Amino acid sequence: MTLPPAADLSLIDFDPELTPGARSGIRTCLAIQPDEAVCLIGSRSTLPVCSALAAEVRDVGATLHTVILEECTERPVRSLPAVVETALRMSDVSIFAADAQPGELDMRRAMTAVVNERNMRHAHMVGITEQIMKEGMRGDFNKIDELTRWVMERAEKANEITCTTPAGTDLRATFDKNIRWFNTSGLIQREKWGNLPGGETFTAPARVDGVFVVDGVLGDWLAQKYGDMSASPLRIEIENSRIVKTECDHEGALRDFREYTSTDENSNRVGEFACGTNLAVTHIIGNMLQDEKIPGVHIAFGHPYAEHTGADWSSTTHIDVVGRDFSIWFDKEPVMVGGRYLRDGA
Repeated sequence: MTLPPAADLSLIDFDPELTPGARSGIRTCLAIQPDEAVCLIGSRSTLPVCSALAAEVRDVGATLHTVILEECTERPVRSLPAVVETALRMSDVSIFAADAQPGELDMRRAMTAVVNERNMRHAHMVGITEQIMKEGMRGDFNKIDELTRWVMERAEKANEITCTTPAGTDLRATFDKNIRWFNTSGLIQREKWGNLPGGETFTAPARVDGVFVVDGVLGDWLAQKYGDMSASPLRIEIENSRIVKTECDHEGALRDFREYTSTDENSNRVGEFACGTNLAVTHIIGNMLQDEKIPGVHIAFGHPYAEHTGADWSSTTHIDVVGRDFSIWFDKEPVMVGGRYLRDGA
């Protein structure tokens, strides 16, 4: 396989304040080595971030190939461009650092299918911004990993997790011991690609009932469109893991969410239950990539990452929803109160 000339990111200036986050991503989270080949996929809107990441890869001494989506195809990208697939198949490590656009989920799923097939270390940075590089990416990912393991060890033993928020979330989830929990703390391994910034443990729940109030942020491209939802929270009623009622003062957000979760027969089914663990994330910014890592609970409707969790169903969609200031109980034992884990140092 051969590749066309790579985009030259060395000509793109970036704020030096991006360097600590880029260094953490390349050296700590991905642990890139000099003898490895790295594929960096970006977009025009993320060029400064991509440039900072590329500079760290070059400094490590690894081989780098960069692909800017707008330079190889029109957006939104409906299917995986051949140049991206070729770059992935010629690399040991991959990074996707691009903005989210409506209709691109299929492309991203095709990309991660190649990642899964090849057991690559992959950093998924959909919607990455300079702000996130200066906030969530500056977390101490070794400490975040310690906390994530602490939460995950307790979650794996729990038959039931309940959670509430001041905004009105009152949710109960039960779990199947045959379905796996995953640690995506930011220390990325070959067995499961992860978001950067990292900081969560998740599974596919057996059943979810109750109310989830989204006074944080909506997922996928709705995050970029609607941002922080605190002024017009979305209230979601759930029975047997299915959405049965939604209410929101923001008609556009309500319409788009209802349409998104009506795409296929499982788009309205809870496919993910997760606990955020990134202690560097202290406030909602209206960007799902960072906001879902805030200490607390978030859920997602649609695809349950069956290829990893072992769930026996699938969906063509996946949309996360985030709230604020959670209190959480694992089998009636308090684990979090008012957004703070009940653990020394957390």
